Amino acid sequence: MDDESLSDWANRRAAKVGRLRAMLIVFGDGPRAAHLNPDAPRAIERWNGHTWEPHGFAANLAEARRILYPDANTDPTPAPPTSRPVAPGTGKHRKPDPPRPPRGPR
Repeated sequence: MDDESLSDWANRRAAKVGRLRAMLIVFGDGPRAAHLNPDAPRAIERWNGHTWEPHGFAANLAEARRILYPDANTDPTPAPPTSRPVAPGTGKHRKPDPPRPPRGPR
């Protein structure tokens, strides 16, 4: 069997302690997806190694993201285009991109 050692498991579990998550505060059977209620309040919870415990409160999704990701930029710059520019037209007769080399083993 390829079981991991107990110390490896304990290290992997300890690395997750302190992780934060934002839980949408919705009463009843309403939608719980964050993008559906961006103005709804959130409870910020912290993982203590055994259970999620209350850590804070955010008034909306934007504030929750600032708490969860303090190092992230508020206005991300767009990524540069990775493909070649597309010529005008309907695309039916465009030359396809060259095939990519196969990836190595995973």
